[in-house]
Amino acid sequence: MLKNIFNFNFLSIVLSVLSLNEALLLRKSLKVSKSNLKSLSKFSGNCKNFSFISQIIDHFNFNPSNDKKFQQRYIISDNYATINSPIFFYTGNEGDIQLFCENTGFIWEIAPKFDAVVVFAEHRYYGSSLPFGNESFTSPNIDFLTSEQALADYAYLIKYLKYNDLRLKNSPVIAFGGSYGGMLAAWFRMKYPNLITGAIAASAPIWQFSTDCDAFQSVVTFSFKKSKSDCPDAIRFSWDVFNQYGKSDEGLAKLGEVFQLCKPLKNSKQLKDWIADIYGNTAMVNYPYGTNFLATLPPWPVRVMCNNITKSFNKSDSLSVLRSIYNGINVFLNYTGNVNCFDVDSDTPSDINMISWTYQTCTEFVFPMCSNGIEDMFEKQDWDPLAYNKDCYDQFKTMPREEWPIINYGGNSHDIRYHSNILFSNGNLDPWSAGGVLNDVNEKLKAVIIENGAHHLDLRESNEKDPDSVIFARLKEIEAINTWIQDHLKFLRID
Repeated sequence: MLKNIFNFNFLSIVLSVLSLNEALLLRKSLKVSKSNLKSLSKFSGNCKNFSFISQIIDHFNFNPSNDKKFQQRYIISDNYATINSPIFFYTGNEGDIQLFCENTGFIWEIAPKFDAVVVFAEHRYYGSSLPFGNESFTSPNIDFLTSEQALADYAYLIKYLKYNDLRLKNSPVIAFGGSYGGMLAAWFRMKYPNLITGAIAASAPIWQFSTDCDAFQSVVTFSFKKSKSDCPDAIRFSWDVFNQYGKSDEGLAKLGEVFQLCKPLKNSKQLKDWIADIYGNTAMVNYPYGTNFLATLPPWPVRVMCNNITKSFNKSDSLSVLRSIYNGINVFLNYTGNVNCFDVDSDTPSDINMISWTYQTCTEFVFPMCSNGIEDMFEKQDWDPLAYNKDCYDQFKTMPREEWPIINYGGNSHDIRYHSNILFSNGNLDPWSAGGVLNDVNEKLKAVIIENGAHHLDLRESNEKDPDSVIFARLKEIEAINTWIQDHLKFLRID
């Protein structure tokens, strides 16, 4: 391990004086992969062996009768472990942990360089980590689904791993996460600095709770406009066509026919909301190579989608407008051509548990969303907290507390200025960057912007089509990780 640490010390010194162009010469040393739509990550084999730990369902109830437990699933690889090896700990987010393990190749690529133990921990109420089995999503069983409970699970898991492997007793722990997982990674360092040495928080919208409600849709529009300048105008024009067809049963039937829906539409809003979500999801995964993350997609899927929308778009022909939009969103829905019909109630893969995530957005995670219909490509839609609260109560009998995450974790740079050892990365094509940390807060809370980067692109495995900006971001992340580890080892007087 000392040999590897020395190598990364040298890299840190080099990075401090290299220009971006010179740093990019290091690309040659990376084993990049060539994307194949039919293949999984080259690291997918590491993501199939699962371990389990018994966790208390309610960490914050100290009544002696509070002894109910569940089995939390995690993935661990200790192939490179030695004395005081760092632990690279991925804070699982809203889905099956195998999905995130297979799509976070950056950790697997750098683990051998640090002799690191790699851990991917599954979030409670997702994947197979269900505290009450199939009854986990009913009240009151679902009440224990909170970020605080999840972070406590992760803390206990780390203590368990260190206790059961003496090589790891004094090991530094680096948290990693993307999206909600990135939020958890940052909060993990903030809440448990005694356990977490540093955190890489990729595409982590920790300030989404307090940002402008139209910020997300503005970045979606920016991404589409950057791909094809006339694309947002075509999409903006289409909403009125949907509204016209939605005025009659015959029109709704025609919409169902054009968009090959499995079930009849009740109203046009169903279809419009579904399509708007598809635009946002496509912007999130607008990667420069083909992927299988949220859907099977070609390289730069926003560009392909926009080309399909605009190539035969005719404002004077309403059916042409509808068919053009269908041809566009079909890139996200059915790029492989294997789907016969579509369900407007679903736009996410089965690996993402939408019941659990919707519950979390109906309790502690309220992300105000709106659109102005002028500067963005969406219909004008105001943020209506009363209607939002009613929907949450109707579905879960909960009342959201939108102020809580700001009180609990902080909602701006002033709130988090006393924290340290977190690197925030955001791609400028990622809609969630609107709620991310885009500027350095202090010398120990740094921000990296990835030009032409989508949702946590930097956490994905290296690819020959990666933009130069993500190569540089990863180098900065390696530099930060090495600094945190060195500081930890110095504190322990390990040499």
